[in-house]
Amino acid sequence: MAKKIIVPKRTSMSMQAPEVRRDNFNEVALGYTLAEAQTEARRCLQCKKPTCQAGCPVEVDCRGFIREVAEGRLDEAFRAIKATNSLPAVCGRVCPQENQCEGACTLGRKYEPVAIGRLERFVADSHYASSACQSLTGGDECPLPQEDLRVAAVGSGPASLTFAGYLATRGIPVTVFEAMHEVGGVLVYGIPEFRLPKSIVALEVEQLEAQGVSFETNAVVGRTVGVQELLNQGFKAVFVGVGAGLPRFLGVPGENLIGVYSANEYLTRVNLMKGYRFPEYDTPVTRGRRVAVFGGGNVAMDSARTALRLGADKVFIVYRRTRDEMPARLEELEHAVEERVELVCLCGPLEFSGDDQGRLTGVRLQKMCLGEPDESGRCRPVCLEGQTESLEIDMAVIAVGTGSNPVLTRNTPGLELNRRGYIVADPETGETSLPNVFAGGDIVTGSATVVMAMGAGRRAAKVVAARLLGATEVPIRE
Repeated sequence: MAKKIIVPKRTSMSMQAPEVRRDNFNEVALGYTLAEAQTEARRCLQCKKPTCQAGCPVEVDCRGFIREVAEGRLDEAFRAIKATNSLPAVCGRVCPQENQCEGACTLGRKYEPVAIGRLERFVADSHYASSACQSLTGGDECPLPQEDLRVAAVGSGPASLTFAGYLATRGIPVTVFEAMHEVGGVLVYGIPEFRLPKSIVALEVEQLEAQGVSFETNAVVGRTVGVQELLNQGFKAVFVGVGAGLPRFLGVPGENLIGVYSANEYLTRVNLMKGYRFPEYDTPVTRGRRVAVFGGGNVAMDSARTALRLGADKVFIVYRRTRDEMPARLEELEHAVEERVELVCLCGPLEFSGDDQGRLTGVRLQKMCLGEPDESGRCRPVCLEGQTESLEIDMAVIAVGTGSNPVLTRNTPGLELNRRGYIVADPETGETSLPNVFAGGDIVTGSATVVMAMGAGRRAAKVVAARLLGATEVPIRE
């Protein structure tokens, strides 16, 4: 009889207890210890033909770095990750690994997949780089900057940071233009501290600066300077990675009442402008007592959990489909429920109501059921005529997606856009209708994931590097 293989369970990660963390903004997941990381790494089958790497948009050598972790060689593990991933500490925290590397893990066909994201985070957090060059490349050698090959990146989110990091390791100086007063884009204004600490983003940015990437904040490209003007100033190429930050609304009566926020405004006030510390910081934000968040994605989860931490007694997530159809990461949804966020499923807003001072007091909801699948593959919500219910609330957050911000696109003649206002770019190279102008991330695809944006930045950077360096282009590590 063949011996039965016993596969150990996935190593759990320590976390703040729900009743504790709902009152603070500290990071929820506390990370692995070395012993825990090695235990988890040893679950990896080290497949001869690994499928995990193909599942990663930035092509991290998952098998390779996990093998190094299992053997306790963390510097080598870091080097293996850094070869393709400019932001490992970020990716280890916010990437939807269950749909990417872990979703493709062979072990996951019968058992729980290897916790690749948690191991990536452990390696990044544990590594103490001996030099800025090593921080970026994982190696000891970096080429000297070639000042005559300056390149510009617009926006400082994950696509542009990855673009800049790739080129910096090849000696191409990059200047990143950011409209806000702080660098990081959606990583700092959109993702709460309890899911991605600002210090982690700042560390990755500092490493880029040490390698020669420069940042200009409060620079609104499309207003203070144009894309063509950047090329005229001598930049050899321009990468546009401005994201998609234009809020969408519900289009129902009462959306202009006091107490109704877009998720974009709400999270920006709290995350980037420290509204939760008003009046110490001069950015007031409503602290709702009964809060309804509309949407079912990660932004909705972030908004609901933020409202809890600001002192709400009740927080509801109102969603048109069922819990099973919610697009949020399962981990984020589970964390929200553990913290006592209440799900109000199969309901959509009909109208908001307010008092004679124009302040929000409630919302009337349309009850729904599920119909046939729509173009997204999910079951379409269908109204149950005549069936409504009301919810007493004093704050609402609209988290139903975003659109393309037109500030740059409307002021860049010749830049081809699609019918939804997103930039048309070659999917393989990122090049737009304008020569030497590239684009990637949400401004091309619409709202997607951090690592998808990073993949776009990396693809465009490869093309720019090859174009500028020609035959001398020798990738440091692939």
